[in-house]
Amino acid sequence: MNLRNVLDPRTIALELKAETKEAVLEELMALLVQAGKVNDAKAALAAVHEREQKMTTAIQHGIAIPHAKTDAVTELVTAIGIKRRGIECDALDGKPSRIFIMTLSPMSRVGPHIQFLSAISHALDNPDVRQAVLDAETPEAVIEILASAR
Repeated sequence: MNLRNVLDPRTIALELKAETKEAVLEELMALLVQAGKVNDAKAALAAVHEREQKMTTAIQHGIAIPHAKTDAVTELVTAIGIKRRGIECDALDGKPSRIFIMTLSPMSRVGPHIQFLSAISHALDNPDVRQAVLDAETPEAVIEILASAR
């Protein structure tokens, strides 16, 4: 999957204002709504919460990938938020999450959702890529860093 095709500078926040996991989810959803990518924010946020209740999407190395399948979107959409200080999100490694990548996809489409999760996880597995994302000064730079990661 070419990450350039799904990442949008309008849905990237270089410094999240949120101080809690809940507020991060709301802030990322607001980015998606403002960009016209979600047709029912309440339903989409409910789907993300439902997924979070099953198991945290805060993985390790300061990364959280909240995701859900919902008919509130017509195609795979993503939002990225950076919180350099980090937020406690019950990560699997116990560390605060600093890079948040929300993705939503329609209930009827499985392939793109799995491909995106795989591609973004692979890109962020590299500590140099994670640091470059944290250091990025523009949304476009974040896209370039993630899309170029090998």
